[in-house]
Amino acid sequence: MNRMPYGLLAATLVVLASTPVVRAIADDKGELWETTSQMSMEGMPMQLPATTLKVCSVKEWKEPPGAVDKQRNCKNSNMKTVGNKITWDVQCTGPTMTGAGEITRNGTDSYTGSIKFTSTQGNMTIKLAGHKIGGCDNPQ
Repeated sequence: MNRMPYGLLAATLVVLASTPVVRAIADDKGELWETTSQMSMEGMPMQLPATTLKVCSVKEWKEPPGAVDKQRNCKNSNMKTVGNKITWDVQCTGPTMTGAGEITRNGTDSYTGSIKFTSTQGNMTIKLAGHKIGGCDNPQ
């Protein structure tokens, strides 16, 4: 009798089971935001230039647009929305630092805010701003 290896069978089942989910995600429409961030560090004589990115975000925010920093291995938690204000905590491991973020939404199409970090290297503030510029496919 010719049997399919269990690993191959399990992989095949995972692919088959996730196909409709992948299609549903691919069909989702999101909101395209242009986000700007500018970092400043205590004791730093000059300010770094601002960085502007385009981010395709889900319509119902589960975390602030553009707030995930994979380069520093940061994770957001405790996101709360009260009125037009969103707050959250951040923990990063590369380098180790903790922070708290706050965004105030101005209607449904713009926001301003900041993230304040504390680390052994010093305190850092990142100013945030964003405005919606349209729709997009495959929100992240």
